[in-house]
Parts: sequence; structure tokens; C-alpha cells
Amino acid sequence: GRRNQMAMKQVFEQPPWWMRLRPWARGFDRPLAIAMGVLAVVGLIVMYSAGYDHGTRFVDHARNMVLAALVVLAVAQIPPQRLMAVAVPLYGVGVALLVATALFGITKKGATRWLNVGVVIQPSEILKIAVPLTLAWWFQKREGRTGPREYGVALVLVMVPTLLVMKQPDLGTALLILSSGLYVLFLAGLSWKLVAPVLALGAVGITALIVFEPTICQPDVRWPLLREYQQHRVCTLLDPTTDPLGKGFHIIQGMIAIGSGGIAGKGFMNGSQTHLEFIPERTTDFIFAALSEEFGLLGVLVVVAGFTFVIFRGLVIAAAAPTVFSRLLAGAITLGFFTYAFVNMGMVSGILPVVGVPLPFISYGGTAMVTVGLGLGILMSIARNRRLIQT
Repeated sequence: GRRNQMAMKQVFEQPPWWMRLRPWARGFDRPLAIAMGVLAVVGLIVMYSAGYDHGTRFVDHARNMVLAALVVLAVAQIPPQRLMAVAVPLYGVGVALLVATALFGITKKGATRWLNVGVVIQPSEILKIAVPLTLAWWFQKREGRTGPREYGVALVLVMVPTLLVMKQPDLGTALLILSSGLYVLFLAGLSWKLVAPVLALGAVGITALIVFEPTICQPDVRWPLLREYQQHRVCTLLDPTTDPLGKGFHIIQGMIAIGSGGIAGKGFMNGSQTHLEFIPERTTDFIFAALSEEFGLLGVLVVVAGFTFVIFRGLVIAAAAPTVFSRLLAGAITLGFFTYAFVNMGMVSGILPVVGVPLPFISYGGTAMVTVGLGLGILMSIARNRRLIQT
């Protein structure tokens, strides 16, 4: 009777849309998803204020976030084994696009970083994911062996795209690609005997820069390996007051905005440095200064707490990953996310050179947003795959 009719109805009628979506959400890492949601909301609020007179910046930012969320959702459904299968093709396509950019790319402000393939893209963004993906595949293929040959091949795979991106020139993205590869090498078991001398050399170099800054930052002194504008960025970091209306303007205005925010900030849409346009690139690289001015130390702590939780959760996922590939990939993506946040906040605060690194979820930029979504989607895939195996 009635019970049979109900059963027949359930068979022939489709379930509600929210029930059809449940398999997609099954096994998701909820703490990571909540932290991502908090950062996304903060990003929308800050962009509404910082981009109020930038036409459709807020609408475009919201669209980019939706696109990144769809990327997270889609990539999370792909098992790590299939991700491993696309590692080498993705790396090859990325390097090929970098070569095409060098030959046929679009030049803006003296840099050739973009390529028109029907839509304008920045191919270097692909390598931020492709490099750690390929290195994790390489060490998985070598079954965890970590000899000179393994590290030599891995270093070549890192340096090829890094040098191509530096040639554009784009020092910020090159450093992100390089760091993502070095994280994999470190997590794969690179000896501290090799890491410590590099760190010591870096510390000596920084100390020498600070001590000899009056001498080495003279106009007629040229440094090897760095272009003139890159050298100026480092010298301006050491003493931005030497060119307050030129090279030092970004750093000085950023620090003024951060300091003037105080504990609770000046309030939403009330930032004078932001709305009087003293902060350059206030919707992209320097949006952290706008956030600090309007929401103060409390707003900054919310953002830092969100980034810290994402990084902590990513390292937990990496530690629990069942294979060499997924462990190295999750760890490198997580530490890469840390690099994004640390470098952006550091350059806006005046403790690092200005190198053009966006703040995840907060800064405007479609390609960068999708790249972040791709990385977090891979983290979700690794976490989801482990949970489904356990259940």
C-alpha cells in the first residue's frame, strides 16, 4: 500500500539538490574549509573599501572567489593518484607557456609576464603548483630514495622555471616558485649539513647589507645577478627616507597606514591613507596596509589567526598523508601558503623588499586567486582521500 508507494516515489523522483551535493562534500576537512571561509569574508570586506573607486574591483573579486571555490570543490574530488598522473604534463605545459611568454608575451611596465591565449593569463602562476607537484611525483617514483642524483634532477626541475620567470623579470613570483621547490627538497630529507651553510650565508649577507649600506647603495655601485630596479628595492628597504617621494614612497605610506590604525582601526571606509590614495596598489600588493588602517591590530590578528590556522591544518594533513607523494605535496603547498602571507605582510610592513607578492584571499587578482584555490583543493583532496580510506 502506502509504504510501497513511498518507496516507488523515492526511486523515480530525484532527491533534493542539497542531497545530491552531499557526496561531493563527503570527507571534506571542515576546519580548513571554515578558516578559508573566514579569510574570504575578510577579503570581500576589505576589497569593498579599498576598491570603492576602482570600478568593478569588488564584483570581480567576488567572482574570482566563487571561481576559486569551484576549483577547490572540483580538485578535491580528484584522488591524489590522478593528481600524480598530471604532474609532468602540467609542468611541461607551464614551462612551454613561459617560453611562449618570453617570445610573444604582453609587456606592461617593462615586464613581459602575460600571454594572450584567448584570455590573458600569467603562466608563471601555473608553476607555483606544477613545481611541487612534479617534485613530489619524482621522489614518489624514486620510492623515497634521496641520493645526489635525485636531488640533482629535482634542482634542475626547480631552476628551469625559476630562471625563466626571473628573466621576465618577476622576482616575487620567481622566489615563490623557488621556495615551493626547495620546500619539497627539505621535506624529502635534505640534510641539515647542506641547509645550515645556506642559512648562515644568507644571515651573513643580510648583516653585510645593513653594515655597509651607505657604501654599497651609492648610485654608481652595481650588484651582480640583480637588475637595477631590484637593487633599488633592497636599498630602499634599508633606508626608505633616501627617496621618500620615489622608490621609498610605497614603504613609507604602508608603514604610516599600518601605524595609524592603532588597536581598533579608523573604521570601515574611514581610512584616510586608503581613500586619499596615498597607499599605492591598495587593492593588490598593498591591501594589507588598507586592512591595518581601517581595522587596526584587532583586524590584523583575525587575518593572522586565519592564516596560521590554515598553515597548521595543512601541516596536520601532510603529517597524516599515507604516501610520499601526498605528504611532500601537502607540506610544500602549506609552506608555500605561509610564504605568500609572510612575504606580503613583511614587504608592506617594511621588513622585506617590495617584490610584488599578493596576499591570499585578500589581494585582487584572478590568476593568483585560482592558483590559491588549486593548492587548497589539492590539500582537501589529500585529506578527503585519507578519510574515505579510513571509513
